[in-house]
Amino acid sequence: MQRRTLIAGSAAAPAAAAASRALPMTTPMTIEPIAPTDPAYAQASLVTGATRWLYVSGQVPADADGHVPADYPSQYRLAWRNVETQLRAAGMDFDNLVKVTIFLSDRALIAQSAGLRQAVLGDRSPALTIVIAGIYDSAWLLEIEAVAAA
Repeated sequence: MQRRTLIAGSAAAPAAAAASRALPMTTPMTIEPIAPTDPAYAQASLVTGATRWLYVSGQVPADADGHVPADYPSQYRLAWRNVETQLRAAGMDFDNLVKVTIFLSDRALIAQSAGLRQAVLGDRSPALTIVIAGIYDSAWLLEIEAVAAA
């Protein structure tokens, strides 16, 4: 876990999109993971200097044509690609993530989730909640919602 300092408009989005959404910042925004009892993941995220917040609705493991992969790892990566698409549309990327909630259809999927999350997010440590829930479509094994700041 590491503190991330971001400058407005620095995400990997197209320059025009970032410029149209970025507000001037008097101080850089930082996201500091807080893990007082377990350094394996952030139990909280302290955000300072943010001027924009993005709330990403639940992203499901379906592509633009509605295709849903059969296996959990493919669904997991696709749901994260869909989250990333929303972040980029707002001129942000995974570095801007503050809070993530992952809804799983089955408790047995938890074991696979940590390694897959590490592969997607690398050393980024947004605050995380995992909920076992009935998912809207029985073909979906997960849904991911997120909060990001810039």
